[in-house]
Amino acid sequence: MILKFGKRSDKLNEAHRGRVTRDGIRIHEATEFAGMETAGALAARILDDIAPHVFPGQTTGEIDRLIEQMIADAGAKSATIGYKGYRHASCISINHVVCHGIPGDKKLKDGDILNIDVTVIVDGWYGDTSRMYVAGKLSRKAERLIQVTHDSLMLGIEAVKPGNTFGDIGHAIQTYVESQRMSVVRDFCGHGLGRVFHAPPNVLHYGRPGTGPRLEEGMFFTIEPMVNLGRPETKVLADDWTAVTRDKSLSAQFEHSVGVTADGAQIFTLSPAGRFHPTYDQ
Repeated sequence: MILKFGKRSDKLNEAHRGRVTRDGIRIHEATEFAGMETAGALAARILDDIAPHVFPGQTTGEIDRLIEQMIADAGAKSATIGYKGYRHASCISINHVVCHGIPGDKKLKDGDILNIDVTVIVDGWYGDTSRMYVAGKLSRKAERLIQVTHDSLMLGIEAVKPGNTFGDIGHAIQTYVESQRMSVVRDFCGHGLGRVFHAPPNVLHYGRPGTGPRLEEGMFFTIEPMVNLGRPETKVLADDWTAVTRDKSLSAQFEHSVGVTADGAQIFTLSPAGRFHPTYDQ
């Protein structure tokens, strides 16, 4: 899918600099885009570099160990280690795990699909992204789920421009996913970020056009739709982190961090190697 990237103003309106909207959403200065670019690029590069380590027989714990080492080698920090007691540098969610899967001794099996989610801190800025991987041979139904999820994210990003609303983003994602006879998870959403990990707004992946806060140049947030082959309902396991589909259907997720520009969106977490999609053609 071809995505047009918006241009950011060299200088945001002086009255808008450092402002927080009535919805609690921070409007960032034009100069602050650079910090997000650096942090997002590192997170994306780490997800590029981890791709060769995803294969049948590999453990999710080893993948996480490698990610933690990559972050340290880059002189950055993991945003997730120590966050609300979490002890890992990534979340790794396999098959029917929707999000927040905890790395461990589990070995990947041939045909497993998995989402790897990484957030790094570089000079105080947070780079947050996730994408899908495949261990071994990809099944037809999993391939279709991954493609629909990927394309729904890109359609959501295409709705990002000043004057549109967050409801427009959710509507673009929801209508496309449901037209493909899949469902959008309601229990988790995207979020604002910048010099903090989570901030307003909540970015829902479903909604009605024209509803929710209005988008303004300088807003930073993630869009990260979770799409299920079956029903949208989820449940959180006893570890208080791992969320799974209630009907045990496959789930997929893609996530980008974006900034609103003068006429569109800037994606901070583009894959340097073109590997954001697991077939490496996107």
